[in-house]
Amino acid sequence: MTWLPDSLRNLRRDVLFLVLLAAALAFAVAQPSRIASWPGLVDWPTIATLTGLLILTKAVEHSGALNVAGRWLIDRTATRRIAALGLVALTALLSMLLTNDVSLFVMVPLTLSMCRIARMPATRLVIFEALAVNAGSMLTPIGNPQNLFLWQQWGNGFGGFVLAMLPLVAIVLVLLLAVTAMAFPAEPLEVHDGTEHAVERGLLVTAGVLYLPFLVLADLHHELWALLGVLAVFLVFRRRVVAAIDWGLLLTFVLMFIDLRMLAGLETIRSFIGGLGLDIPSHLYATGALASQLVSNVPAAILLAEYSHDWRTIAFGVNVGGFGFVLGSLANLIALRLLGERKAWATFHLWSTPFFIVVGLIGWALL
Repeated sequence: MTWLPDSLRNLRRDVLFLVLLAAALAFAVAQPSRIASWPGLVDWPTIATLTGLLILTKAVEHSGALNVAGRWLIDRTATRRIAALGLVALTALLSMLLTNDVSLFVMVPLTLSMCRIARMPATRLVIFEALAVNAGSMLTPIGNPQNLFLWQQWGNGFGGFVLAMLPLVAIVLVLLLAVTAMAFPAEPLEVHDGTEHAVERGLLVTAGVLYLPFLVLADLHHELWALLGVLAVFLVFRRRVVAAIDWGLLLTFVLMFIDLRMLAGLETIRSFIGGLGLDIPSHLYATGALASQLVSNVPAAILLAEYSHDWRTIAFGVNVGGFGFVLGSLANLIALRLLGERKAWATFHLWSTPFFIVVGLIGWALL
């Protein structure tokens, strides 16, 4: 088993994956005749697009460019407040261009290192970065998995998706930066570190050259060809990048599609959800936001797509649902796992729950 990537070996300790696997096994026992139809339940264009993005963003991470950029930012900030605002803003920006979980994998380790050097409160800063990726990733169809799914499901165009989400994202980001400014003091920031960070230019250029064509092909619904092109380049020149992506995350999403669509097909579930009046936008929005608190926003998006074609309202609901309870978004779990402090879970909810309530009301008003 040593030949397996770390992300696959670690699945035996991944609670969400184990729950999804147990649910799949239960469906297999209860409805064995449906097993042959399982591949058809998976949205493969979404999986292909997510795979390509993970490869490209992992290449950027391995190039070291983001470490240099982050250190440049820290070296040029005078106070903790400015440093926090810069890191939170950068995290939000990266989540628009990369995926929210990849942004955290890049920013949280960098932030922990910077906090040790500058003696900043790491727990609070990482929590705010989790809020930042949930806020920033709402804007684009490649920012998070639920947007990626909705984009591929309805083919609404990259620009159209951004325009639909822009009013909500703009207000939420302004609110987040205002709360960040209040949460961090304007105390002087002193940095003492002589570590040099090098950039692997070839890897960075390769990822940059492939990034735009990949997005264009995905937007034109040629995501399989886009993925094959990216895979071919990196398998020839940088195999370690392909091996290092989160294959466990991809497998988790495959199980999500199977489980949620099997669940949505159950008569009892159909009757319950059918009685929620999802043809009314406010009901659909509230269901998306609240369901995300229980099952995470990606499964909520997959489930609601079976009952409504109002992709904008679904996107509003499930993206707002990423705030609040830690299960609302996988990004929350990733941030807290990277932080590695048990006490941080309670602190996270002290900030995230009020933010969920306020943002929820804002989204409701914009509908």
